[in-house]
Amino acid sequence: MTNSKKKINVGVGLSGGVDSSVAAALLLEQGYQVTGLFMTIYGEELKLEENARHACYGPGEEEDMEAAAQVCQKLSIPFCAVDLRKEFSQHVLTYFRSEYLAGRTPNPCVICNQRLKFDFLSQRAGQAGFKTDYFATGHYARIERDEERYYLAKARDNSKDQSYFLYALTQEQLARIIFPLGDYTKVEVREVARKFGLHTAELPESQDFIAGGDYSPLFTPDQVRPGEIVDQDGKVLGKHRGIIHYTVGQRKGLGIQSPWPLYVERIDAQKNQIVVAKKESIFSRGLIAAHISQTTAENIGSGREVTAKIRIKSPGAAAQAKILDGERLDVIFKEPQLAVTPGQSVVLYSAHRVLGGGIIENSLDGG
Repeated sequence: MTNSKKKINVGVGLSGGVDSSVAAALLLEQGYQVTGLFMTIYGEELKLEENARHACYGPGEEEDMEAAAQVCQKLSIPFCAVDLRKEFSQHVLTYFRSEYLAGRTPNPCVICNQRLKFDFLSQRAGQAGFKTDYFATGHYARIERDEERYYLAKARDNSKDQSYFLYALTQEQLARIIFPLGDYTKVEVREVARKFGLHTAELPESQDFIAGGDYSPLFTPDQVRPGEIVDQDGKVLGKHRGIIHYTVGQRKGLGIQSPWPLYVERIDAQKNQIVVAKKESIFSRGLIAAHISQTTAENIGSGREVTAKIRIKSPGAAAQAKILDGERLDVIFKEPQLAVTPGQSVVLYSAHRVLGGGIIENSLDGG
């Protein structure tokens, strides 16, 4: 333990799960002054049913907060619960609703990370008297640095890497973030939790955004209107339950009869229609993205070979990327990609480093 680290205060965003609790334990072991920070976001005006596996947003939040507080008690570190219900509603839920109602499939984790976890949480904690020099989470990612800038990089455990959700972090944010789990595997993290005697060691992972996985309670009945499922020629094949229940590339749950498999090709919010097609019709040669984050903007510019991920589980595809008018991102794949989904994020990599990304605006046909 060094004297310099004794003087450095690190706020750790705790979720009540094993990853964030181990992040706190590792930082404490390294000699930092650690404070556990928990953000409350669930507004009880929405009656959601929680299942056995807690979601990010739902009534299980109280139990998660108790778990986070127990971790702090076990580690003998301060605990601070920060009320971010208003900010979550304004920045995450409003965005989530508007995207679905526009026929897109949103990625709330990206917005929540950038605005709430890595911005408002530490700000509000500081206002409550828990001032921190750095902020840490249990994300599986790494931060690298050279003489000029910081770089967001993939975690050692590629199967758990979460850099896809973090691409929108700014240089200012990266400068004061620590990711203690970047060089750990999930198995190793659970072993560390057992070593520290943390009760979170065996807890299951939370993966859903909304408790129960049903988004409909977030919308008013008039916003979730049944409509037609049509083919590319406009022929009516069946009825849908509301466009919020569908996403590009979806095959299951369409409830239509066809001699061949059909997939959601696009969602027409204006007509309140789900358009379906054969699999070969939902490949795209590229995409246009907006709301771009240029983590290393000078390296993308007018053209660069990259690896592009269009969803968290994607292995990534070789592509050529360039910035258009400083505001949009043009990505052309070497091989056509399946189900490029408006509203989702495209994240660009050079080897293990994140170059930037954006929100997919539309796909480019010609696959």
